[in-house]
Amino acid sequence: MDIPGWRKKIDEIDRKLVELLNERARAAREIGKLKQDTKLPIYEPEREKAILNHIREISQGPISNADLASVFEKIIEIMRRMQQDETAAKNSR
Repeated sequence: MDIPGWRKKIDEIDRKLVELLNERARAAREIGKLKQDTKLPIYEPEREKAILNHIREISQGPISNADLASVFEKIIEIMRRMQQDETAAKNSR
């Protein structure tokens, strides 16, 4: 495959990644609502550790575990912030 072909493939993968990240965000939003209803904390360090461990277990490379963990730490941070923002907005009503 030539460079334009690979770039087209990357564009399609990026489209799928965006869809999956938004799907994950919707799931995180629903979990945030349930946490608020049941008075559970938004930040759950043990759950976040479990996610990162799971990612390391299922990864087959070529991305290093450290780099993959960095990507997922950012995703988790964004999802947590989204839950916090929505909880704060609901509480200010």
